[in-house]
Amino acid sequence: MSTDEPQTPPELDEPEPADTEAGYLDNDRLLAEPPRPVNWNLLTADEAEAEWLDLNAWVNWLRRTYGLPASVIPPYWHRHPELVWELSALQLHWLCAYDPEQNGSAPLGWHRDFADARQRLRDWVTASGTRLDHDRPTRQTSWPGEDPAEPVTETVIEDRDEDFVQFVMDDTARRRAAEAEFYASINTSAGELREQTPHDGNAADQPGGARTDSPDQGRDAE
Repeated sequence: MSTDEPQTPPELDEPEPADTEAGYLDNDRLLAEPPRPVNWNLLTADEAEAEWLDLNAWVNWLRRTYGLPASVIPPYWHRHPELVWELSALQLHWLCAYDPEQNGSAPLGWHRDFADARQRLRDWVTASGTRLDHDRPTRQTSWPGEDPAEPVTETVIEDRDEDFVQFVMDDTARRRAAEAEFYASINTSAGELREQTPHDGNAADQPGGARTDSPDQGRDAE
């Protein structure tokens, strides 16, 4: 009888964006269920991690397949919610257009819409100020009566993949904290939410709240 003990696979505690890109078009998960819109504000931590990695792999495939410059898709697109929502919608459109059940003209329709999306992406990138080697938060305009917008500072982009991994880890950690706080606020005996106290947070901190789950939350890590 062999005394060799079975080896336990090593645990992965960080997302690996490079691994998800290889063989993207052959990924069986893409056809496992009909594509559905992604509402980034409502994703759980686990759902968000999966969606970030999938979108990142698709964006890498897109920019390399079509030779897109940084003026269309910049390295730090993941830190600009306007780019995240646009690229996420474009990916969904692509998945639907190339679904085996679609008609033969659907890919042509996607390419026509892709041309419009590229112009919008250029507009978003120009307005945000993010570039190939430098990034800054998208400038915000304060309306009358609001507090002045915080000043923005540029950061040098040294390692894009490293920043993306950290961004995803920060985003999922924030969502898990919000989920834990939400479930802790449930009165299990009565099956209802406890009354909020100053230490319980507020509605914006719960899963789906605009402040907690917005795609630009990774800015806090900078």
